[in-house]
Amino acid sequence: MNKKNKSLLSMSSKVNSNLSKSFQGENLLSLENITVSFEGFLALNKLNLNLKKGELRAVIGPNGAGKTTFLDVITGKVKPSKGEVFFKGESLIGKKEHKIARLGVGRKFQSPRVFENLTVKENLELSVSNPKSPFNLIKKVINHEQQDQIEQLMKIVNLLNKTNSKAGSLSHGQKQWLEIAMLVGQKPDLMLVDEPVAGLTDEETDLTADLLKSLSGETTVVVIDHDMEFIRRLDSNVSVLNQGTVLCEGTMETIQNDKKVIDVYLGRPEE
Repeated sequence: MNKKNKSLLSMSSKVNSNLSKSFQGENLLSLENITVSFEGFLALNKLNLNLKKGELRAVIGPNGAGKTTFLDVITGKVKPSKGEVFFKGESLIGKKEHKIARLGVGRKFQSPRVFENLTVKENLELSVSNPKSPFNLIKKVINHEQQDQIEQLMKIVNLLNKTNSKAGSLSHGQKQWLEIAMLVGQKPDLMLVDEPVAGLTDEETDLTADLLKSLSGETTVVVIDHDMEFIRRLDSNVSVLNQGTVLCEGTMETIQNDKKVIDVYLGRPEE
């Protein structure tokens, strides 16, 4: 490498380092002018959204507003045609899904994804093991620190009494909690949680809201859901998406009193 190239490489490294420090000081995650088009349909249209470290944020909006695509862009499943995504100061655009996950982005999908033939404890052992392999369960390579972590996770999601139960025997709500615990076990900096209370009882819904609230602070948590009572119980800032862009942001009170949100999503109460 000649001197000129070395100099350019050094300058580029310094710029990227300064950029990273700048973003880390402001936001954990920044989406800037994100545009996604599917065969001419604008799923996201110049979307801008920022998340602070440790923040709990709810994202709501009508069907087709772009909520799932928003998550797909962050995790690398969908590449935007325009815009930038910065996570801890580093651009995520063009990165593979598994590399983004390794950077500290965890995602929970709508349907619980647990290993139903394994016990609750074995699911969590697989989650905290490194590298993640079923062979680690056979070899029993889980150390004392990881065992303590697993016990703490089971306490957090109220599954300590289900330690040796097969995951397939759990209720729908308990499977949701187990998957959240598995996600927490991977120690992500950002958790993306998609419709965690679909199909849950009222009691399970309330417990899930309390669980997600308890996780924020250490972890940045984004929750997408349609259940407005659940969103209200989260007691967090809310972003409302509509037609692929952010329509309104603020507290639940702000959202509920916003004319645009009422017209396109919440609707007006019958007189």
